[in-house]
Amino acid sequence: MPLSNLDLKRILKLGYKLECFAVKTEGGWRLKNNCGQCVFLMEESCGIYPHRPEGCRLYPLVYDENLKKVVIDPLCPYGHLFKVQRNDVKRLKTLCKKLARTFF
Repeated sequence: MPLSNLDLKRILKLGYKLECFAVKTEGGWRLKNNCGQCVFLMEESCGIYPHRPEGCRLYPLVYDENLKKVVIDPLCPYGHLFKVQRNDVKRLKTLCKKLARTFF
């Protein structure tokens, strides 16, 4: 999951060290995974749910770079339950633009 500067600041304020939850990639900062799962996954829920990154708030809505459009993540087993709202699509496009400006 990509992290914006606001996401980083919000999680750092909780007392987590950057190296404990984020990894720097060519495309910017991303949440770390342990064994293929988010470092904040506790049992079956998010350990920082009220403070989770914006991308997590919008998931399973993702931007498909190949299709060049917003889609429901085909890997999400609950994607069929998600009701796409116009505002969610707008928020995701805004987030993508923000991340692109920050990291590229």
